[in-house]
Formats: sequence, structure tokens, C-alpha cells
Amino acid sequence: MIQRKLQGTGVAIVTPFRRDYSIDFPALERLLKHLLENKVDYIVVLGTTGESATLNKDEKKALLNFVIDYVDKKVPVIAGFGGNNTREVVSSIKHYNFTGIDAVLSVAPYYNKPTQKGLLNHYKEISIASPVPVILYNVPGRTGVNIAAETTLELAHKCTNIIAVKEASGNFEQMMHILRDKPEDFMLISGEDTLTLPMISMGASGVISVTANAFPKEYGELVQLALKGKFTEAMKIQSNMLEIMQTLFVEGNPAGIKAALKIKGILENYFRPPLEPVSRQTYNKLVKLIDAL
Repeated sequence: MIQRKLQGTGVAIVTPFRRDYSIDFPALERLLKHLLENKVDYIVVLGTTGESATLNKDEKKALLNFVIDYVDKKVPVIAGFGGNNTREVVSSIKHYNFTGIDAVLSVAPYYNKPTQKGLLNHYKEISIASPVPVILYNVPGRTGVNIAAETTLELAHKCTNIIAVKEASGNFEQMMHILRDKPEDFMLISGEDTLTLPMISMGASGVISVTANAFPKEYGELVQLALKGKFTEAMKIQSNMLEIMQTLFVEGNPAGIKAALKIKGILENYFRPPLEPVSRQTYNKLVKLIDAL
């Protein structure tokens, strides 16, 4: 059962680039080695953190295949398949070879601002098309639309291969509604690193994390302690890491986490336009915080 494998810390990995904007596969290998050695629970590829909006179809395929081959079934691999054109998303799923992919993470349609009925139909079509389980991704701060609790619950009850929602709305009332009325095996996954601890205390099963790209050991320990109900110990780690987590996002994602990975010597601090590196002030602050940690 895939849900058991997705307990704990998943990592929404960045996409390393070279100065010429090409994908830096040796740096990607260093990142994956770093994550596996520090025992993350699963890997998420082609998410927002991976700058997937700037990758073409061939690059996405090459990136995903590289990750699948390197991970070699040591942990589950989740692939991002989302967009604001339902037919195109469904077509891309139907025409993809899902060997080595354990589940799909599908962000809510952005910019169009569909109604809740539109969201229902969008995800129902994805559910029918997908040969692997589907995780909903609700991030209204980026998409401009919120997947209401009622919509998530209807999908959870009616579409058996929709197994979880990554919640990044910050709306605890909405999350409590989902946790109260969801099917027993349906999972609520944190999509906000600073909110993972309280979400687990409510009943969330873990996190798909940005912070864990650079700090898989520390953040993974926080999550495991919380899942074991050791909230006092988990809170100590949260407190130690809080300023770093806040600083990672102060100039947007993945700008902060790529700066941290540069500081740790894992990859170079390059982006595809329109994204840019963090300011020198934020970079220097991260240097001091990482040294202190």
C-alpha cells in the first residue's frame, strides 16, 4: 500500500542549472546522494520547487528518468503532472511511461480560477487517466484558487486512486474538516515547512518539504519525532530551525533553498528566468544561520 511508504518526509527537489541554463546532472546526482544518505522517505520531482514551469517536455522526461535510475527504488518517486489545461494534463499522463513512478502530484489549475465544480471535473479526469495513485496539491497562494475541503473530500471518497492532498493553504479549519471526514487511508500532507509540526499534531502523515533539500537529517528528525508523538523534542528542532526556514522563503521559492544548497556545496546558484537568486543580504544571513546550525 503506497500510503505506508509516503509517511514522513518527502522532498520536493530543486532542479540544478548551469550558467548556460542547461540542467546540471552531476549536481542533481550530488543532491540525490545527499538526500538518500540522510534517509528521506520519498522524492518529488517536477514540482514548483523544481522550476518545472521553465522545463520543456524533453527536459522533464530526462530529469525524471535520471532520478528514477539513480534512486533505483530505494525510496518512492513522485512526479509532478499538473497544469491549467485539463486536456493537456490528461494527454501527458496517458502518453507517459510510468515505470518507476509511484504516484502523481497534481497542482490545482492556476490562473483560470475554476469553480469547485471545475476542480472536481479536472481531478476526476486526471484520476481516470492516471495508472498510479494521485496526490492533490492545494497551494492557493500560487494558483489563485483554493480546493475547498468539500471538494477534496468528494474526490477522496469517489476516486479510489486519489490517495492524499498536499495542503499548503495554511487554513487549519479546512484541514480539520478534511481530517474529520476523510476516508481512513486518505492522507493529509503538509505543504508548508513551518506548519508541519502542528499539522502532524492534528493528524497529518508528514510533509513534502522544501527545507529538507538542504537539511534532510535535521528536518527528517523533526518529522519522525512528531509522528511518534514526541512533540516537545520536535519543538526544540523546530525552534532551532525556525529562522532558517523563514529566511529560505523570504525572497521566494526556490531562491532561498538554492542559496542554502550553494552554501553547502551541493550545487550552483543558477535559475531560469524569470527567477533570480536571493539578494546578497539574504545570502549572507543564510551563511550565518547555517554556520550556527
